[in-house]
Amino acid sequence: MRLVFAGTPEVAVPALEALLASERHEVVAVVTRPDAPAGRGRKLVASPVGQRAAEAGIEVLKPAKPSEPEFLARLAELAPDCCPVVAYGALLREPALEIPAHGWVNLHFSLLPAWRGAAPVQHAVLAGDQVTGASTFRIERGLDSGPVFGVITEEIRPTDTSGELLDRLARSGAGLLSATMDGIEEGSLIAVPQPADGITLAPKINVEDARIEWSHPALRIDRLVRGCAPAPGAWTTFRGERLKLSGPVKLLTDASELAAGELAVNKNSVRVGTGSHEIELGEVQPQGKKPMRAADWARGVRIESGELLGG
Repeated sequence: MRLVFAGTPEVAVPALEALLASERHEVVAVVTRPDAPAGRGRKLVASPVGQRAAEAGIEVLKPAKPSEPEFLARLAELAPDCCPVVAYGALLREPALEIPAHGWVNLHFSLLPAWRGAAPVQHAVLAGDQVTGASTFRIERGLDSGPVFGVITEEIRPTDTSGELLDRLARSGAGLLSATMDGIEEGSLIAVPQPADGITLAPKINVEDARIEWSHPALRIDRLVRGCAPAPGAWTTFRGERLKLSGPVKLLTDASELAAGELAVNKNSVRVGTGSHEIELGEVQPQGKKPMRAADWARGVRIESGELLGG
């Protein structure tokens, strides 16, 4: 089939690579978000998908909105049979949806209808799910509500961050998307409507959502830290300045003898009281500095007895 691939961030690159390697399909163009400022100089930089497509010598389309007449005209000229999508980042509406004969097929990183929305992996970790996965579905007007072609499952490990889990799903999901394209071409895949039960939503996690409440149970704090890693990063405050927890915490088994947020420091560890058990901090990132071991941070700031995080 003739394919026009739509995607933007690094997580979409494995799927593009899988389709480029396919002997059954031809990626005739890529659609991605416009170049964005990056780095200290804030120079405009192409998206990871745009960069990979350019390296492969593929036409790259960067509409500000996929409803632009110029983009729609070029897409029609390309005459794709199908448009596979991974984390493109813009809303697709008619008439763009009507151009490819087999529609736009999205790789979404959850077991639909669970966790529809922008942050499915983060919400799966935050909720304490033990299993998640990826789904391919035909895009319709609703939010991730289209009929499903195929799914894969992935265990969520007790120490997984969202970033680690997403990396695994990006790789396994690339195979699922490629197999979905094969099945559509063969006519062997039929998209099945999603069930009406089990719908959960996964809106974008913002910075305020990532603030730690030390009165919460230790397990909830652990999930927040892992679910918000690497972005936006769980955080608290210390002496009035923001302190990000850039690495997973360790749950301790004894009930907390420390007040919520209270710090206890020894040579090699930093413990914090919560609403249940104490936790041991891993890496922290003080405001304006690089991540460091919590024990190194504590030695540098000379924590006094009874000092609190989040106070």
